[in-house]
Amino acid sequence: MGGGGGGGGADGGSYNALHPEKVKIAATCLVVVVGVYLLGLYLKSSAEWRSNLSLSLNKKKKKKPIRVYMDGCFDMMHYGHCNALRQASTLGDQLVVGVVSDDEIIANKGPPVTPVHERMIMVNAVKWVDEVISDAPYAITEDFMKKLFYEYNIDYIIHGDDPCVLPDGTDAYALAKKAGRYKQIKRTEGVSSTDIVGRMLLCTRERSISDSHNHSSLQRQFSHGHSQKFEDGGSGSGTRVSHFLPTSRRIVQFSNDKGPGQDARIVYIDGAFDLFHAGHVEVCYAFPVSSHVRAF
Repeated sequence: MGGGGGGGGADGGSYNALHPEKVKIAATCLVVVVGVYLLGLYLKSSAEWRSNLSLSLNKKKKKKPIRVYMDGCFDMMHYGHCNALRQASTLGDQLVVGVVSDDEIIANKGPPVTPVHERMIMVNAVKWVDEVISDAPYAITEDFMKKLFYEYNIDYIIHGDDPCVLPDGTDAYALAKKAGRYKQIKRTEGVSSTDIVGRMLLCTRERSISDSHNHSSLQRQFSHGHSQKFEDGGSGSGTRVSHFLPTSRRIVQFSNDKGPGQDARIVYIDGAFDLFHAGHVEVCYAFPVSSHVRAF
């Protein structure tokens, strides 16, 4: 009986012993499972790393908006100025506008009609303008250009395709062009501050020459871009015909991206708004209207 018990113990040990081939297969399976698991962890961490890197790069891009600078006299501000500012705003994310000082205008062009503080009000009211710099120089000097680049973080300097020549005959934007930081927009034909002054002088002169010229007659003259001949046989200096047509495309360009909200307070104000000036702007802003309402 005891021998039988011993024999049974020996048989049991033989049964529990693992076969070398089975051990090899089990080990291989274990290695495969662990390998697959580690590969999954690696791919997951790699995907997360790429995702974090992409988010980081996007954040860096968002932190550095493209800032563009445009200067001007903006004397007797008109829709040509507004169209220039609209075009400039499309070349960057933020538009900084420099309003040339009275002294600089006097030295380079002649005395302005409107003083700098009124011109500042007008420019600041334009919805495409993000920031305004007062008393800007007429020409882009090296010192002022460095100030724009390093203090105001300006990426590009914008100007119209019309030449801007200094009294000494040099280009006012030569340094910006040389630095490769200059961009150009198309000038709005058919209107200028000088032309508006000419219309005013023409209107006054014709009224003094002939009292028979009534208001509707003058309107017809200006709408056709010329003046009638004077009684002495000479012809007056005509005004140019504006090519700035109020087409559907142009209206969309000047419109806001969205309309008023459901609970917005809408205020109506009318007026002739002839020779639109800072007083008109202040009247428009005298009402607590929603932020999307702008003077232009």
